[in-house]
Amino acid sequence: MFGFLNLNKPAGCTSHDCINELRKRLRLKRIGHGGTLDPMATGVLPIALGAATRLLPYLSDRKAYIGTVRFGITTTTDDITGDICQEQSASYLTLEAIEEQLPQFIGEIEQYPPAYSAIQVDGQRLYARARAGEAVSVPPRIVEVYSIDVLDWQAGCYPELTLRITCGGGTYIRALARDLGAALGVGGTLAALQRIESGGLRIEESHSLESISPEHLPLRPPQAVLSHLPWLELNAVQLNDWYHGRTVIGEGLPPAESFVGVTFATTCVGIGVSGGDRLHPKVVLKA
Repeated sequence: MFGFLNLNKPAGCTSHDCINELRKRLRLKRIGHGGTLDPMATGVLPIALGAATRLLPYLSDRKAYIGTVRFGITTTTDDITGDICQEQSASYLTLEAIEEQLPQFIGEIEQYPPAYSAIQVDGQRLYARARAGEAVSVPPRIVEVYSIDVLDWQAGCYPELTLRITCGGGTYIRALARDLGAALGVGGTLAALQRIESGGLRIEESHSLESISPEHLPLRPPQAVLSHLPWLELNAVQLNDWYHGRTVIGEGLPPAESFVGVTFATTCVGIGVSGGDRLHPKVVLKA
């Protein structure tokens, strides 16, 4: 078993729960995932099987989500699963007022991750420290949001806005919901979230956890999932150098310091780093 699986994660379970279930179903220990989803979230969870787990760091970091923000409420977790911190009517809020605030959340922005998150500070997960009652100081990070599009607006005492968001890795949609509510002066929390794209995989081609079995295992080859990388096919002489960890001489390589997928006879054999006309082995997958 070698390749990637486009899993549609259900609500109510962690990403690691999905890994554990797949290990039981497939009788395979070597399984990993790219891009953790919160338990309440659904959608695309890239899964790597076998040696493909070593390729997870090279997945595209572009992600897309459909998220619903509920205004007038703030919570401890910045989503609807947390305890309510503040609550007020936001019935006067208009879509026009919201749209005036959205541009400040597009581009490279500074974002404070939620206190309840898997980020490690001083060797401990933030959510563990928050659950223990610690006052958690979360360092900010620079993230990139490529676009925000309004999909739906529901007025009311606690109005809801549904957005389509494309962003880079490390972006918290919960934090965006929180910060948008703060910018409007009414507070906000994330009421629903579906990831529709991650690591080059799309929701339209995903598979439910229940449908996966040794008899039905719709794996995709690394070349298809890592299509954002340039690829180089080796000949037999180059392959021998590759498997011995030696630099490979190649033609038409991208600029220096670029990652390159490497194949032999259409089989992925690893990832290299371009050095002009030379390819330095980075990840060597044995045949």
